[in-house]
Amino acid sequence: MRGGGKVESDIVRNASCVGRPRVLSEVGIRRIYGAALKIAETAGMRLTHPVALDLLAKAGCPASDGLVRIPPRLVEDARRTVPPRITMYNRSGAVAMELGGYNSYFGTGSDLLDTWDLETKELRKSTLDDVARAAHLVDGLPNIDFVMSCAYANDVEPHASYLREFQAMMLNTEKPLVVTAADLADTEVMYQVACALRGGAEQLAAKPYFVVYNEPSSPLRHSDTAVAKLLFCAEKSLPVAYIPAPIAGATGPITIPGQLAQGLAEYFLGMVVHQLARPGAPLLFGVAPLVLDMATVQASYGAVEFSIAHTAMIEIARWLDHPNWGYAGYTDSHCLDAQAGLELAEITLLNMLAGSNLSHDVGYQSFGLAASLEQVVVTDEFISMNRRFLGGVDVNDETLAVDVITAVGCDGDFIKQPHTMRHCRTAQWRPTVLNRATRDNWDRAGSPDLRERARQKALHILATHAVPELPATLTEMAERLIGEYEAAWQR
Repeated sequence: MRGGGKVESDIVRNASCVGRPRVLSEVGIRRIYGAALKIAETAGMRLTHPVALDLLAKAGCPASDGLVRIPPRLVEDARRTVPPRITMYNRSGAVAMELGGYNSYFGTGSDLLDTWDLETKELRKSTLDDVARAAHLVDGLPNIDFVMSCAYANDVEPHASYLREFQAMMLNTEKPLVVTAADLADTEVMYQVACALRGGAEQLAAKPYFVVYNEPSSPLRHSDTAVAKLLFCAEKSLPVAYIPAPIAGATGPITIPGQLAQGLAEYFLGMVVHQLARPGAPLLFGVAPLVLDMATVQASYGAVEFSIAHTAMIEIARWLDHPNWGYAGYTDSHCLDAQAGLELAEITLLNMLAGSNLSHDVGYQSFGLAASLEQVVVTDEFISMNRRFLGGVDVNDETLAVDVITAVGCDGDFIKQPHTMRHCRTAQWRPTVLNRATRDNWDRAGSPDLRERARQKALHILATHAVPELPATLTEMAERLIGEYEAAWQR
């Protein structure tokens, strides 16, 4: 009650409905932040890009002995100018994602060398057509929110692979993209195409279509290529994710706090350079906390320490009030089995609870080497189920149904009640690939397992879902720009 008024509806949402996971205390976050400041100021980092060095020197931070050391004041100034929210738009210019806060969005990962063939069910080398098919499938899945290439185009010359993948994604989905780029040159081509799509540079800055994925080289190095892309994105107000990836026990400390402190320090340098170039330019924070398995010397996504460190990273992002980059829907398993289900479910639900904003890698298998479109379908269903769970409970006169219960009484039933008819399509979440069939009906259908049901759904979407075509002038312009880029390489 407020002021004596009657409460007609009381819907309990996300944070109050379900406890948020916490792995760090406020003291723990501040200690990691302080350690990162100390690393950035005392250890120093390798940086050779002349424009970035000039920006830092003018800010009172000249390089010394080939290293750059960032004082805390520059970090503090930069972290306050990073926008806390980034609105992303789809190909048509409609709002698609509001990155920030506890909003969670999911998408495929990028550049997997192998793909599970939907028709033959065999593992083979990925092709450009696999990029197109993955984008087409995601366009038809309501709970996968953005598209990365998923597959690496092994059948395209390496210097042109990222541009051809960008072209294939743009043609096959309306959803916003996250792109990888080899260098500044192909980033510029993607930018030119996106400007044409929007109608100009100002229109693209106002309605961003893609996020550029970018990363330094752990430990404590920032390549000219990565910094050039970072500066270009700042200049053009293109959203960019600058994501250190210190592998615990290999390129970063084996302990989670140390791994996060190093990753945060590496992000700080990129953040400072980016914000010096253009204060307020959109930037996403993240750390890819891979774990080197000391028994197999394999970098693991599925390690529980990855989940702990990733959840901690989200908490640090919330403390910084920066939009964050995340991971979901993956497995170290080599097939879509029980292990895959356990691992994709754990990290995806943790992300939804913790509020990871832009989580990629849906469909990853084999330590990030193979793509499974069946797994993308399964993860879409898992996200749908848990969005329903996290949606809360709407308590009002209609949902309490006191009058209906009174009318039915002791001897009736609810099957034929108008109340049941009104709510039968909304009160219950319905699966599309999880089994709800009786044993007899399941047997008659050929006893399909989860992978087979997901495979059939993927094939159905690819056969029936139509993606709106782009204007011919735009597709021709994109082909011309990419063709010119390829021709320049051949010369």
